[in-house]
Amino acid sequence: MNALNLLSGGAANGLVNRTQPRFQALTGLSIQGTFSAVGQMKESLLAGTPCDLIILSDALIADLMAAGRLEPGSARPLGVVKTGVCVPQGQAAVDVSDEAALARTLAAAQAIYFPDPVKATAGIHFMKVLQRLGLDQTMASRLRVFPNGQTAMATMARDAQAGQQGLVGCTQVTEILNTPGVSLCGMLPPGFELLTVYTAAVVRGAPGAAAARQLIELLTDADNAPVRQACGFD
Repeated sequence: MNALNLLSGGAANGLVNRTQPRFQALTGLSIQGTFSAVGQMKESLLAGTPCDLIILSDALIADLMAAGRLEPGSARPLGVVKTGVCVPQGQAAVDVSDEAALARTLAAAQAIYFPDPVKATAGIHFMKVLQRLGLDQTMASRLRVFPNGQTAMATMARDAQAGQQGLVGCTQVTEILNTPGVSLCGMLPPGFELLTVYTAAVVRGAPGAAAARQLIELLTDADNAPVRQACGFD
C-alpha cells in the first residue's frame, strides 16, 4: 500500500493538502484524494470506489454509519464551515451584509457561480436562497453551476481574467480560501447563513484503516488548529 484512498467533500481540500506533509512524514504514504460534492462522494463510496477515509457533512456521515459502511466510533468532526460570497480578485467587493444587500448584489451580477444544487451542500442551500429572494427564475440565464465549489470558483477567476465583469460566486468559505484568484466578500447574512459540520470517518473494512485513523488524528489534533482556522474551519 503506497497511498491512502480518500473521498471528500470539496470543503476539506485545502485542509487535507496542507496536512499531507505531516501525514507522509509519519506514515510514508501519499494521499490519493478525490474532492467533490458530498452527495457525489457518498454515491462513489456506495458504488465501490476504493476508499479508506471519507470526509462529508456530519449528516451524511451519520447516514453511512447507520448503514454499516463506516467503522463504529471512528467519526471525528473537523469543524464548522460557513458559506461565503466572493468575487474575482481585482473586482470591487460586493455587499452581502443583509437580505436587501444580498438581493441587490445577486440581481446586479452578470453571472453567479456556485456548486451543484442537487448534490453539493452549499449548492443545495444557495439555490434555496435564490428561490427565497425570487431570483431563481429571473436570474436563470446567469447561473453558472459546477460539480463542486472549487471548480466553480476557479472558473469564475478564469472568466474574469478573460475580461468578463460583474461576476459573483457563492460556496463554502473553505473552497473560496483555497482557490487562487478570488476574494471573499463576506458570509451569507443572518437568515440566509449556512453552517456545516464536516466529519471524517474510517470506511469499514478498509485496507488502509490504520493509516486513515492516523490521518484523522493529524487533521483534528491541537497542533493542526492554526491550519484548520486558516483553511476556514471554525
